[in-house]
Amino acid sequence: MDRKEVQAFIGSLSGQGVTKGVFITTSSFVASAHEFVSRGLTTKVVLVDGQMLIDLMIRHGIGLRVAQEYKIHEIDQNYFDEEE
Repeated sequence: MDRKEVQAFIGSLSGQGVTKGVFITTSSFVASAHEFVSRGLTTKVVLVDGQMLIDLMIRHGIGLRVAQEYKIHEIDQNYFDEEE
């Protein structure tokens, strides 16, 4: 996504009196888009690209299913202790 789309999004938010927004894309943002939102505008926007979206989905368990689980074993030292 380039700066033009982000700028248009911020403009539409400002036109509605909204001060915060999240712009999500499954692709990526060019550097000029990141620079534009970091200029200290009155409307604050978080840019979420495809990689960040995947990270958030994994972190919060959204759209996931368990494919495989692992058991981790440890030795029970009490089992091997000699009885008196």
